[in-house]
Amino acid sequence: MDNILTDLQDVVAERRSNPVEGSYTAYLFDKGLDKMLKKCGEECAEMIIAAKNRNKTELCGEVADLLYHMAVVMNEQGLLVDEVQALLQERGMKKNNLKSFHNVDKNT
Repeated sequence: MDNILTDLQDVVAERRSNPVEGSYTAYLFDKGLDKMLKKCGEECAEMIIAAKNRNKTELCGEVADLLYHMAVVMNEQGLLVDEVQALLQERGMKKNNLKSFHNVDKNT
């Protein structure tokens, strides 16, 4: 496995193209985007809790779950891992790209 995210992308695409009864991936595609996004939200919340609790084992599992559900959404939307990697590489080339935050006077 050269790139686990590309491999995951390929598995999701294969399961979407050739659904197998009992496949969780096929179930998600059958239920549609709302179900996929709901699962991403759930997994993200679980990842946050695991990180807050400083439970590395649980965090690892939740990150893996979130990455899987993100791969399903990416497939549904036609977004490839290569596109995300290219954007990350482009961003990595930038220097001094810290966004400045505005101080807001809540009294005005």
